[in-house]
Amino acid sequence: MRRLPPLNAIRAFEAAARHLSFTKAASELCVTHGAVSRQVAALEHHLGLLLFRRLNHQVQLTDEGCTLLAEVGPALDRIALSTYALTRKAGRVVLAINAPPTFTMKWLLPRMSGFQRQHPEVELRLTTSIAPVESMALPELDAVIRRLPVPLARFDSREFLRTNLVAVCAPEILERAPIRGGHDLARHTLINASTHPHAWEQWFAAAGLEAVTPAGLLMFEEMYFAQQAAVDGLGIALVPEPLAIDDIAAGRLEAPLGAPRVYDPSYYLIASPHTTHRALLDDFTDWLCEQGDESDRLCVEVLGARHRR
Repeated sequence: MRRLPPLNAIRAFEAAARHLSFTKAASELCVTHGAVSRQVAALEHHLGLLLFRRLNHQVQLTDEGCTLLAEVGPALDRIALSTYALTRKAGRVVLAINAPPTFTMKWLLPRMSGFQRQHPEVELRLTTSIAPVESMALPELDAVIRRLPVPLARFDSREFLRTNLVAVCAPEILERAPIRGGHDLARHTLINASTHPHAWEQWFAAAGLEAVTPAGLLMFEEMYFAQQAAVDGLGIALVPEPLAIDDIAAGRLEAPLGAPRVYDPSYYLIASPHTTHRALLDDFTDWLCEQGDESDRLCVEVLGARHRR
């Protein structure tokens, strides 16, 4: 009889070890940071070993943790690939897509029902990550969505959503301290994401505005948390326009400076060379492009109306 550790704990450990971040592991597994922490602690208790060192909000693998990751990572990849191959042999039409977590939650999921209505026979299997395409287990995926400055030469890549960085905040922020120009940002807390740590200084330069020293700074690990902090009134965040436009249209966020044309890398769909659903993937890509065009029109319409007020 095999004596196996808890498999949920193994999944949590593997994701946290791969990212060296409990927060990123939580986003990938669609659970809370606390849930990942508890699963890892349970695994360490089960093994009687310390797998991570916790240092100033960062984690590092111990020697034992490195040894375990080297074994369980490939094992989980083999399980995923085997089950994926079986579902395809069983005749189910599964389209496996991996995309960044903020993009998935703020842009893709609110629009997914449209594609599902067009293709009710398709099961879209979404996972989230910001790992480089080259590091992904592409045999088990049909496509990866990433922000790229240029298409990837080694893969079939297609741009479907252009991005423009926009400064956003909750409406109540402006009631306390109105923003009529870039200099007014000095009275506010600026929010940033560690995935793009120099966004504000680059934005000031690209927008032709003089950089200011803000009243405060907040840094979050993921863009999703930075945007949610803005919705909650904690300060002003820089986010890609398409990911904020639904919140702006609903009145949860304002763009007090309008939308200076400060371009950021576009979103691309990168086809896996192993996909066996090329025609269906082309349909999905065409749908993404249609949604991207519609999102562009909404951005122009909503932000133009806000700016004329």
